[in-house]
Amino acid sequence: MSLFSVEAPGEDGITNLMTYLIFTGVLLLFLIVTMFTVNAVFMEGPANTLCYHAFVDIGNGISTRIVDIYVVSPDNGTIVSKFDIPDDVVGREYLVALDTSQGVDQVVEVSGGSVRTAIHIAGIAETKGVTGRTTGTGLNVITYDSEGV
Repeated sequence: MSLFSVEAPGEDGITNLMTYLIFTGVLLLFLIVTMFTVNAVFMEGPANTLCYHAFVDIGNGISTRIVDIYVVSPDNGTIVSKFDIPDDVVGREYLVALDTSQGVDQVVEVSGGSVRTAIHIAGIAETKGVTGRTTGTGLNVITYDSEGV
């Protein structure tokens, strides 16, 4: 060592700060990715599964009511059946539609958001045409009129 040598100031403080900032940035990035993954896997997936099964139950109930009305339908007269279905499923509104576009089979479609189910109306095929749509809110009505009005 010479008498006149000058040493560079310590860079340990800057190195520790940069290490801390890089480490914190990587951890924040992992946290953001984890938040999006947790929402999709642990919240949306089970909610969609629950909606699907609830929609199948609702479609089966409506299909059963339609077939029941078909069984007791009079040659002359009208039957009105009032019923209630859940207002929402997992906090989501939904739509019930009777679809006859699939040829011989008539279908009760229940849909809400990205979840959609189709329940076939068993037993009546094309003997009686069914049409209409409704939502879960309020009281729902199925009407049969022998004159077809």
